[in-house]
Amino acid sequence: MRVVIAEDNAILRDGLTALLSERGFEVVAAVGDPTGLHAAVTEHAPDVAVVDVRMPPTFTDEGLLAALALRRSRPRTGVLVFSQWIETRYATELLAAGAGGVGYLLKDRVADVSDFADALRRVATGGTALDPEVVSQLMGAARQQDSLSKLTPREHEVLESMAQGLSNSAIAQALTVSERAIEKHIGNIFTKLELPPSDSHHRRVLAVLRLKG
Repeated sequence: MRVVIAEDNAILRDGLTALLSERGFEVVAAVGDPTGLHAAVTEHAPDVAVVDVRMPPTFTDEGLLAALALRRSRPRTGVLVFSQWIETRYATELLAAGAGGVGYLLKDRVADVSDFADALRRVATGGTALDPEVVSQLMGAARQQDSLSKLTPREHEVLESMAQGLSNSAIAQALTVSERAIEKHIGNIFTKLELPPSDSHHRRVLAVLRLKG
């Protein structure tokens, strides 16, 4: 079974290569950035690619974007995202076309190398391997999007203005409506986003975080 590893940490990259080789995998390439991943997959046509989420140059979501591009261009190549980070936005898109041949495991939750090897074989042969924590966060993100879809266009405008740090009066002035109308819109936003009054949380901040999430 032919494997390409895309991991920017050199020690972890070499360690994965050695561990997988010991278990009968043929690691045809081990690279440190998305460009190297693309080149390696094009050259070697592996059965599966192991891809980290945060890679050069910005160390945000380049690896996951590369995995998504790989999934689109070579749907028969399995993709196992292996990271300590859960990036719900692109992970949802990665799974959207069907979960076969896709996995997402968390580095700090893989306690047994044999379990990782089994998951890799499963993904390479069209199966799935999803950490329960990843599933939980993806479901939570989906629920947040469902809540945002309930907002009217005007309520979206108000929430976006809140995200800019504007006060109620400033929002009212910007949208040429009364401050009382803005208060009503904000009340509706809190209700639709299921943000009840609380002494321990600032609902305005929580509502904005939903928008940014």
